[in-house]
Amino acid sequence: MVDKKKKKKKAQLPFRINILFFVIFLLFSVLILQLGVVQILNGEAFQDEIDRTIQDTTKIPVPRGKIYDRYHNIIVDNKPIYSITYTPAKGVQAIDRLKVAKKLAEFITMVPVDEDPEEYFDDTLTERNLKEYWYLENKEEADERISPEETADLSNAEVYNATLDLITEEEISNFSLEEKEVISIKKELDKAYSLTPQIVKNEGVTVDEYAKVSEHLAELPGINATTDWDREYLYESTIQSLLGSITTQEEGIPAENESYYLTRGYSRNDRVGKSGLEEYYEDLLKGRKEQIQYTTTKDGSIIGAETVVEGERGKDLVLSIDMEFQERVDKILLDALKEAVPANSKLNDVLAVVMDPNTGELLAVSGQHYDRKNDEFSNAAFKTIYDAHRPGSVVKGATVLSGFESGVISPGQVFYDRTIGLPQNPFSSWSSTLGAVNDIDALKVSSNVYMGYIALRLGGDYRYPYPNGSSVAIDRISLNNAFQEFRNYFSQFGLGVKTGIDFPYEATGYVGTDFQAGNLLHYAVGQFDTYTTMQLAQYVSTIANGGNRVEPHFMKELREPKASEDEVGAIYQTQNPKVLNRISMDYLDRVQEGFRRVFQEQGGTAASYFRNKEYKPAGKTGTAESEVFETDANGDVYGVETVNLNLIGYAPYDNPEIAFAIVVPNLNPSYTGINNKIGEQIMDTYFELKKERASGNNGSTTDDSEEETENE
Repeated sequence: MVDKKKKKKKAQLPFRINILFFVIFLLFSVLILQLGVVQILNGEAFQDEIDRTIQDTTKIPVPRGKIYDRYHNIIVDNKPIYSITYTPAKGVQAIDRLKVAKKLAEFITMVPVDEDPEEYFDDTLTERNLKEYWYLENKEEADERISPEETADLSNAEVYNATLDLITEEEISNFSLEEKEVISIKKELDKAYSLTPQIVKNEGVTVDEYAKVSEHLAELPGINATTDWDREYLYESTIQSLLGSITTQEEGIPAENESYYLTRGYSRNDRVGKSGLEEYYEDLLKGRKEQIQYTTTKDGSIIGAETVVEGERGKDLVLSIDMEFQERVDKILLDALKEAVPANSKLNDVLAVVMDPNTGELLAVSGQHYDRKNDEFSNAAFKTIYDAHRPGSVVKGATVLSGFESGVISPGQVFYDRTIGLPQNPFSSWSSTLGAVNDIDALKVSSNVYMGYIALRLGGDYRYPYPNGSSVAIDRISLNNAFQEFRNYFSQFGLGVKTGIDFPYEATGYVGTDFQAGNLLHYAVGQFDTYTTMQLAQYVSTIANGGNRVEPHFMKELREPKASEDEVGAIYQTQNPKVLNRISMDYLDRVQEGFRRVFQEQGGTAASYFRNKEYKPAGKTGTAESEVFETDANGDVYGVETVNLNLIGYAPYDNPEIAFAIVVPNLNPSYTGINNKIGEQIMDTYFELKKERASGNNGSTTDDSEEETENE
């Protein structure tokens, strides 16, 4: 019986083994089938995935466009310099950058030649820079200082920061100069974005450093020795404040306008114009970036690079400024300021704008500033656009034309110049002997009373002669309307509104709000609202050219970048004159005649300076009361009475080619003549320089005029 059971078990065993082998066979068959599917049907796709690469395009900045004056004398250039850059591949870690920094430190130093290494590193390396270096050098020890329980609810960045906080001051206090050099280099490497060049060093790179880095590029992944550029301003002592400046690569694009720049193809570390003309013409000066397409593997390694768009230097900006004339005007203003400062305790600035009244081209824009605290003189040409002052009688041309346009006076209208005896504030001219004057002679002798009658009539008070001691008969509504009507007329000349100048910012002046009858009369003689020197230059140009308010501008033309250093490229764009509005007044010629008499006829307020000039000038003087507020030792604020001496003019009066405005604010009330003297010297210089150029002789300008007292 037992034998039968054994035989039965033996018979069942091969059967079970056969089933097992069969199952194994099926599994292997399925596996082989699956491998066949993978290799035959999907093999190419999977191989493509293995071989897949990524293509990224990065943009490389190019040198900015140059800036020239109207005669193609270079004002702003790009100075070539050696540069060490770092372009990291994707996925580069901090430890990788540290290795590069250590190797690079063998060939370059970050410390400027004339600086002490210890002081330099103390000034440039932060506590975090030192801790990050210590962490990388002691990573295991640092990571053990914080437990998993403490990091459970923290992000990676929070864990990292918490770990850095545990590094003691003692641990980072004894780094050698060699280690600090590495830290300084790594600090620059850490600023780099993937596939985007970051300047590691471009100031003071020596020939030896450049050569050593070039020889060891294979040992320095991402590092390159190349040439860069630095902006070079050749006239820093003159119109630098108008040219502006650009950011450093460390500053990069301004944070407040980051989205604006990033959407226009900028990188965060790009250098951009941050003030002046550099900022205003950024889009044209920046050029076209070189675009390089990098091919990388999935792990970020670069396996190829191809230039897909050639870079091109920015467009060259040709200014309307005449730099030779500009420098002479600067000297005229600086000499006048130095001469006047000892006798004028509140004088700080002398301002002048010279332009072509027909085209709006700015020929010279100058501002000289005196810093009393440090006893230093400096150029501040931007003040001609930013600072507004009371203009005084220079606005009387606009006042007379307002009277004509509104119909409150007619050509030849005569008023007898004597004090308008308002009860609280009698209104009079600078002299009590002006007598009967018409519109033209009122400009010639600068009659305040004549302008006062225009203001009264504009408000509806037509009494003449004005009863002594009588109050102004203008109601509140009429008074408000009179102010508004005056400002509407003045704005047609550019007074109180933007001139349209090609500059990032311009002031429009203070607009008075105390609408009293006496202030209406003061408005008519330039003693209420304030205007910039640029606004006054646009105003006088409008009168000079026959009624066109032209937009003042610095740009004369744009040129294509030229490879040759000795010539400019082809014209890309020309700045044509832009007329903002046309004065529709029929009696502009009467104001022009009045301005001519101011400069050329006996009794004119500037005739003693300009009467015998061959270039036949015309214009208007202006004196405005002003006040400088100061604080005494007790903290009390008090006002010091001063005056602004201003002058506007143009020449020749019958075919003007030059117009100017001069503002000298906050002089002692007894000081006279500085505005006329400056105006005379500027006009003399312009026409003398014109003769010199016509004859091919560049001689120096001389001035033998004598200062005389201004009759206003």
